Amino acid sequence: MNDQHEQRLARVLVELADTLVDDFDLLEFLSTLVQRCVELLDVTAAGVVLADQKGGLRMAAASSEQARLVEVLAVQADDGPCLDCVHTGEPVLSADLAAEAARWPRFVPVALEAGFHAASAVPMRLRHNVIGSLNLLHTGPDVVDEARVSLGQALADVATIGILQQRAVGNSTLLIEQLQTALNSRVVIEQAKGVLSSHGGVDMDRAFSALRSHARSHNLRLSELARTVAEGTADLNAILPVTPHGRPVVEPDRRRQ
Repeated sequence: MNDQHEQRLARVLVELADTLVDDFDLLEFLSTLVQRCVELLDVTAAGVVLADQKGGLRMAAASSEQARLVEVLAVQADDGPCLDCVHTGEPVLSADLAAEAARWPRFVPVALEAGFHAASAVPMRLRHNVIGSLNLLHTGPDVVDEARVSLGQALADVATIGILQQRAVGNSTLLIEQLQTALNSRVVIEQAKGVLSSHGGVDMDRAFSALRSHARSHNLRLSELARTVAEGTADLNAILPVTPHGRPVVEPDRRRQ
């Protein structure tokens, strides 16, 4: 790890810990977490699953559409590293998913089809309170190493503490309700991505980037902007402008610069 990487890591840790703000948006926070994991850990994709009000798990954030589909399948099939990680509260690693078909018979074929050949999952927990898992996906096998997993766990720990401190979790019921609200909002975001994808003729990843960039640059909550898009009341051309040549334009994410 060179000095530049260490400085970048320090900034990200501060970014993830800084949740005591009035306009805190959990979905935006989780989107930042998975994106920073891709940037810092040299992984192909990252995702987060969180526990819902009924004790089940739901996909909460993903760095790419392929990762989102894999995470959704894992939750629906109750199979895969993230499920084992949440149930045990311990990291779960696989450097070669192709060799794990007997261990995760429903998850592995889908992950391989999506191009992911290695995976690791680290718990999002504070002491014995496990609220979900952070999942790291790799297109190449044999790339799961101890240093990368340890750093992933550190990011997950800081993110979890940030969520819990922002929620003032002396009241565990309040935490569950607020996480549930965020998970419900995720459904609206997927609807908004579909609307923007159809409107601009772009893929779902590009649609989400446009949605997120517009929310940030206009100081809007991601979930609230997504709801206006899904309900048909948003100015889609403002969110996903098109050049005179018909190419969609996505506003730069200045917070990452």
